[in-house]
Amino acid sequence: MHAITIPEPGGPEALVWDEVPEPEAGEGEVLVEVVASAVNRADILQRQGFYNPPPGASAYPGLECSGRIAALGPGVSGWSVGDEVCALLSGGGYAEKVVVPAGQLLPVPEGVELRQAAALPEVVCTVWSNVFMIAHLRPGETLLVHGGSSGIGTMAIQLAKAVGAKVAVTAGTKEKLDRCAELGADILVNYREQDFVEEIERATDGAGADVILDNMGAKYLDRNVKALAVNGRLAIIGMQGGIKGELNIAALLNKRAAISATSLRARPLGEKAAIVAAVREHVWPLLTGGHVRPVVDREVPMSDAAAAHRVVEESGHMGKVLLVV
Repeated sequence: MHAITIPEPGGPEALVWDEVPEPEAGEGEVLVEVVASAVNRADILQRQGFYNPPPGASAYPGLECSGRIAALGPGVSGWSVGDEVCALLSGGGYAEKVVVPAGQLLPVPEGVELRQAAALPEVVCTVWSNVFMIAHLRPGETLLVHGGSSGIGTMAIQLAKAVGAKVAVTAGTKEKLDRCAELGADILVNYREQDFVEEIERATDGAGADVILDNMGAKYLDRNVKALAVNGRLAIIGMQGGIKGELNIAALLNKRAAISATSLRARPLGEKAAIVAAVREHVWPLLTGGHVRPVVDREVPMSDAAAAHRVVEESGHMGKVLLVV
């Protein structure tokens, strides 16, 4: 089979479509024939040499995929060869075939095309686990999403609106903010021209955001705390703005606020399976009912993964960029 390999870390040109050995499904695993994968920021970090796969994971990039089950490993039940699925991965999605723990499989939702289902697992599991399982966003509360036009942002908008929350987003262009509004965002902040702390305070009559989903890390830490409501919850899922920041603990105490920071890739199999099960229970009905949809900017041949990485690094896209086998 073929897969995208990274012989040496570097720019997009470091991604090489090469012939590699075919994986075999072990105990509790399935072999999936990949139809599509999707580009995530973690893939770019791995390509650059900054984010190695966890022990035992595939060396190839790719944290999600969609396709058809090609083989079942020992001990797997509830799935059949030929089933159309999408999957949360620790790596290996940039390939023609990938081995997946059965607990990280999801059926392709009714009404979603098989290729586009590749845009779902990583973003849905990230948003549901952080915004709902950890930060416990409730109906009537305000969610602030940084990077509202990203794959995670577009999904967070839709899921928050589906449960009856108010949504604020930041993005860097009017066009991106307009698209966020089409998805249901209520408060639109152009971070190049506006201060999100001031805009959130104005839009909420001084109350602040109950939950903030942050992909920036250090750069936004102080301002995120200022933008939080009393009893607010800040969920940090990225470090695009750096890894070290100064935290005003007095401000945090005054607001009785909480900060959580999580990653998904390195979690134990049991934790991932629990998140996937919760997503199937709570989010899949929304997808089947048409209340939530994957947002796909474009599809690129997997053999030309370098072009897809350039698109994502330039941040000109909306939603997800897919790699199609």
